[in-house]
Amino acid sequence: MPDALIRPLIEAVHSSPAQAVLYLSGGASQALWWLMSVPGASNTVLETVVPYSKMSMTQLLGKIPTHFTSQQTVEDMALLAYNRALKLSRPGHPVVGVGFTGSLASSHPKLGDHRFYLSTRTCDRHWVSKVTLSKGLRTRELEDKVSSHLLIKALADACKVSASFVSELNDSEVPDESEELFDEDQELQQLLDSQICMKVYQFSDETNGSSSERKIILSGSFNPLHDGHLKLLEVATSICGDGYPCFEISAVNADKPPLTVSQIKDRVKQFGKVGKTIIVSNQPYFYKKAELFPGSAFVIGADTAARLVNPNYYGGDHGKMLDILLGCKRTGCTFLVGGRNIDGAFKALEDIDIPEELREMFISIPEEKFRMDISSTEIRKRHGMWIS
Repeated sequence: MPDALIRPLIEAVHSSPAQAVLYLSGGASQALWWLMSVPGASNTVLETVVPYSKMSMTQLLGKIPTHFTSQQTVEDMALLAYNRALKLSRPGHPVVGVGFTGSLASSHPKLGDHRFYLSTRTCDRHWVSKVTLSKGLRTRELEDKVSSHLLIKALADACKVSASFVSELNDSEVPDESEELFDEDQELQQLLDSQICMKVYQFSDETNGSSSERKIILSGSFNPLHDGHLKLLEVATSICGDGYPCFEISAVNADKPPLTVSQIKDRVKQFGKVGKTIIVSNQPYFYKKAELFPGSAFVIGADTAARLVNPNYYGGDHGKMLDILLGCKRTGCTFLVGGRNIDGAFKALEDIDIPEELREMFISIPEEKFRMDISSTEIRKRHGMWIS
């Protein structure tokens, strides 16, 4: 169990809405035990990974780091943990990515310093710290304890909670800390640059009365958002019965230039006016969205469903189409299909030839529950408008 000095800090973390992914290597192992041993850990901890071997760290980072215990490595770990937390968390929860890499006392004397690096990443802050410990002052267990204390303190700071904390570092062991703050424009630019995978805007406390982590997602350009979009997601949610309804915009389009930061913000404002959750991602293709939002139910129109199963959109390769969509199926994703006017005629899921291997992925939204023929394109033509 954590000692009396650190337990209040952990209790404060577990009481906060923040959820975290932690990637730790080379130390701070006691922090994981402390976090898990205090009631409420499931409120905070989404995932912990300990990439202890060089091969494990290389696979986590997707590259061989120049130095395994370094500031660059810990920053990379924290960013990966943050993106992972975005994927695992429920919309509306702030998320934290934590990275730790250390070179502490071992069974053989070390020629270099006993040191560790800590980093946390949130939507608006990137923090990193290097601590060099007094060599020979502590056992491995005590060095791990010191690093664990500081990790818990860093997590608490990232979760924006405060509680009393007494450092066990001596006067010569002064952490070398740096911090970078982000505003919304910078975060969206990071999204466009593929540094982060998504940004979530939750404009209401709507949870659909469910604790489910499954998302019900209506993707689109929403230029503009209209009543048909709102009604379609409402009906789809009632059919699913369990899940968190949200809209999703891809900042990157397969056939057009990416949206600008200003364009993204203008489109997001629409959802603030109606109090709905909107996710901005950088994935234009549904098979990539399925990887980003595994287990989700995607709400689409019959025209989109027809394109999804049309081999022409896969270079005319029927096998490639099946492989890609079966990959979506393996992630647990489904498609709820609403009827649409296509070339002047109303088409529903029943009018589309879905390959037998994929049929259970597609669920029809009955015409009597939803039919609205208006489209964003028609609204723009009617009103001579264009949301940038």
